[in-house]
Amino acid sequence: MFLGPGGTGKSHLAQAIGQCAIQQGYKVLYRETHVLLDELADAVAGGTRKEYMESVATVPLLIIDDFGMRKLPHTAAEDLLEIIMRRYERFSTLLTSNRPVEDWGKLLGDVAAVSAMLDRLLHHGHVLKCGPRSWRTKTAARILGTKTLFECERAAARAPGIYRFLRK
Repeated sequence: MFLGPGGTGKSHLAQAIGQCAIQQGYKVLYRETHVLLDELADAVAGGTRKEYMESVATVPLLIIDDFGMRKLPHTAAEDLLEIIMRRYERFSTLLTSNRPVEDWGKLLGDVAAVSAMLDRLLHHGHVLKCGPRSWRTKTAARILGTKTLFECERAAARAPGIYRFLRK
């Protein structure tokens, strides 16, 4: 698991690991959390849930990115737990989040499911805390000649064209 504030390189690192796995001949599935759950919901509606879950559960490396970035459906806790349980001790799972683990129960509305999910993720897993500051903010501050996010935002207000360019 890669945890930390936005802009600290979690997705970048996850994608790099995915690329390395592909180069070594492994299949990799990379999905943002909300996209993974939307695809599962579409599979349920289309009558292909079993096949979709099988494909997600058996890919050698599953990267679930941006957990907690968007509002998730009410079935998210159960669906994510099922995916993690099917993969547990069989295949590799990498999850990124900008939310502290302590908030996941509230985020998903099911403390028991989150506890079971974390138990499996952490049993053989590792946690990398990324941060503390956003690389994007650091770069913008350096280019704008400022030191703090507040100063960066003030400088950006004076030079909106530069800030827009940096945000792309």
